[in-house]
Amino acid sequence: MSEPKTAEKMPVLFLAHGAPILMDDADWVAELGALAAGLPKPKAVLMLSAHWEKRPATFGATRPVPLYYDFYGFPEHYYQVTYPAPGAPELAARIRSLLAFRALPVADSERGLDHGAYVPLLCMYPQADVPVLQLSLPSLDPKELFAFGQALAPLRQEGVLIIGSGFLTHNMRFAFRPGTPAWATEFDTWVADVLARRDHDALLDFLERGPAARTALPTTEHFVPVIVAAGAAPASADAVTFPITGFWGAAGGAFTRRSVRFG
Repeated sequence: MSEPKTAEKMPVLFLAHGAPILMDDADWVAELGALAAGLPKPKAVLMLSAHWEKRPATFGATRPVPLYYDFYGFPEHYYQVTYPAPGAPELAARIRSLLAFRALPVADSERGLDHGAYVPLLCMYPQADVPVLQLSLPSLDPKELFAFGQALAPLRQEGVLIIGSGFLTHNMRFAFRPGTPAWATEFDTWVADVLARRDHDALLDFLERGPAARTALPTTEHFVPVIVAAGAAPASADAVTFPITGFWGAAGGAFTRRSVRFG
């Protein structure tokens, strides 16, 4: 099979990243793999995960370093997972210039990829042959994050796949209860409609306008990566599709698996 060509313009993704145990869900792994197979192969991936909020915006390591196992109490084999993707120092330099143009500061670190970054990437690019750079969320403020996404938007024209990683519903009190509660379905449906219509005003005001939003999201760090993604793909001509839908768990659950493709 010939190597896929990189498109001039990449889509932007928001992915429901599950948890380390996502890797044991064969159907979900296959769905993420199929999503990647349907994309041009990116020159690099820029990851913004719910599991790293740090101001100012901070780069993860730009060279291969050990993963950051930011979870506790799991079986030992989850801590033996590796993902030796190439670093992306050129991408970091490009982002530094884009943020400087808007007077947005950025810092450096040697932090490894957290599970919000490497778990979906293991499913999408299991050969770890695409350079990856993780960038922290510099805020949880929706307006700031939308503007941050706008600053990153030129990367799409340069073969970079921008991915926001989180969950559109995330209430840990309901993590292990069977069945999908009505509030989860209502909020998931509302978000899908807002995204499909590119209603950015409603998206940025999700806590006030979304049905049962404060039950779906007692904290907002898992939701806001979708706002960065929407900001990076603001053109109304970009179609919004949902390559993965449904709820997590054999008997249904409160965590929507909805992932979003912009463009």
